[in-house]
Amino acid sequence: MDQPFTLVGTAHPKPERATELRELLLSFVEPTRQEPGCLEYHFHEDRDEPDVFVFYEAWRSKEDLDAHLALPHLQDFWERRMDYLERDLEIRYLTMHSPYGTRDRRA
Repeated sequence: MDQPFTLVGTAHPKPERATELRELLLSFVEPTRQEPGCLEYHFHEDRDEPDVFVFYEAWRSKEDLDAHLALPHLQDFWERRMDYLERDLEIRYLTMHSPYGTRDRRA
C-alpha cells in the first residue's frame, strides 16, 4: 500500500451557528467512513475551547480524498462554509510516518 494521504482540519464556527455546524459535521461521519479509500475519519471538539471542531482524515490516496471532496453534499458545504465559520477552515496535510501495518484490516 502507498503511504496514506492524511489531514487535520480545524473549524471555528460563528457562535450562533456552532450547534448547527456540529450536527452537520457529525452527519458526515458515518457516510464518509463507508467510502472507498477511507481509512480513518474522526470528528472532535476541542476540550479547552468548546465549539472549536477538529477533524482527522486518513485516505488510501489523494485520489480517494479528491473523490470524497467531489461529492455533492461536500461541494455544497464547501460553497456555504463561510455561512457557518468565523474564519476559513484551517487544513494541514500530513505525512504519515507510522503507516498502517499489514495486520490492519483497513490497509
